[in-house]
Amino acid sequence: MEKLDTLFRHRIGVLKNEIITFENLDIVLEKTAREIPFENLCVIENRTTDITKENLIDKMIKRNEGGLCYELNSIFYLFLIENGFNPTLVRGVTYDHIGQRWSATGRTHVVNIITHEGQQYLVDTGFGGNLPLKPVPLNGDIVISNNGEFRVEKADSEYGDHLLYMKLKHKQDDWKLGYVFDSTVVVKDLSELNEVQRIISEHPESRFNKKPLVTRQNERGNIILTDTSFTEWIDGKEYKKEIDNNIFKEILMDKFGIKSY
Repeated sequence: MEKLDTLFRHRIGVLKNEIITFENLDIVLEKTAREIPFENLCVIENRTTDITKENLIDKMIKRNEGGLCYELNSIFYLFLIENGFNPTLVRGVTYDHIGQRWSATGRTHVVNIITHEGQQYLVDTGFGGNLPLKPVPLNGDIVISNNGEFRVEKADSEYGDHLLYMKLKHKQDDWKLGYVFDSTVVVKDLSELNEVQRIISEHPESRFNKKPLVTRQNERGNIILTDTSFTEWIDGKEYKKEIDNNIFKEILMDKFGIKSY
């Protein structure tokens, strides 16, 4: 089997011989966000598989599908390792702005932490339309990307030691809480993430086991597909149309390159 590095580069459009460094990691993150969708179709269709390197390659590269945070950040974790980084996977809890509370599913958000020149950075490719698109230092400094402004601050929480705040471009005028994570509790093996997948698939308050959601970034915003609507955000303006199941399948293939089952 080809190396994951080669396959992943082909999937996101990075040259085979291009050296990936901390300085150009933001370009890789943008390409990943534009090419690999955030989606929950396997959960909805009850066809999840164990989180392994082989299964991640099969799903997101060979079948051209996307995934949820525990899949997207896991395959990026493996890609980082093959390019000389020393990442760690950690778990966090997203903030539910509608309920004004931490998610009832608990520590089911999975992110990468890397270290560069003695400074730790958050690297997240699995937060839907809220992606930082750049490494975010864990020292409170603000990072600005095509998707908005992001910062990570130290926290004293039962759920973790750092908080991600975001101010999405065109969408938010004030800082919003994204999630809390614990930088000290490391995922030692990908198999640990099967528990995360099980909770996301089965928990009654999981946001991802109710109806299909597919989204990805593009140059001028992002696109969002559900079973009842297709939304395009273009330069801060929302264009939404109602759809039926046949149109859902058409858009899934046309806009995301995913074949429906």
